[in-house]
Amino acid sequence: MDKYLIVGLGNPGAEYEMTRHNTGFMVLDAFAKASNIVFEDRRYGFVAETSLKGRKVLLLKPTTFMNLSGNAVRYWLNKENIDQSRLLVISDDVALPLGQFRLKANGSNGGHNGLGHIQQLIGQQYARLRMGIGNDFPHGMQVNWVLGRYNDEEMQTLQPAINLGVDIIKSFVLAGIDITMNQYNKLGKGAKNG
Repeated sequence: MDKYLIVGLGNPGAEYEMTRHNTGFMVLDAFAKASNIVFEDRRYGFVAETSLKGRKVLLLKPTTFMNLSGNAVRYWLNKENIDQSRLLVISDDVALPLGQFRLKANGSNGGHNGLGHIQQLIGQQYARLRMGIGNDFPHGMQVNWVLGRYNDEEMQTLQPAINLGVDIIKSFVLAGIDITMNQYNKLGKGAKNG
């Protein structure tokens, strides 16, 4: 059976819920809710399992904190013997406007600490879905921004992108990264207006 690992990046604990840095967790929570599955507290993270047309899908929300996300990703890839081409990591991105997103087959970490740590441990050859959180913060205040909570108005802008994130996960598993990028990246640029 083909297995896939879908990782949403964020920080564990109630104080980080609904913060911009936890957007990856929020996409996975939406997917789990839509799939009627629940997360269990396992080694290095909260894990939920489902299957899509005979393919096993593991959802992982690392509990290592953002800067050590690679430990959880590497552990679960090895434990489940999942090929890196079947890994999708979902993270927040200050370089993209709120509500926009970008799916890439590989590449640099873009200065994101979670992606940076994953890259240190397994390299750059893995798919990532970057969810825009905007960058409306004064110089030097990025940490406060990413650890700040979304307000209701921002959530209205973000929700369509989260919903599309759920569809992207399904497409990644069923159709592969190239078809999924072709289909969804054009939506990612205009998700805000759509």
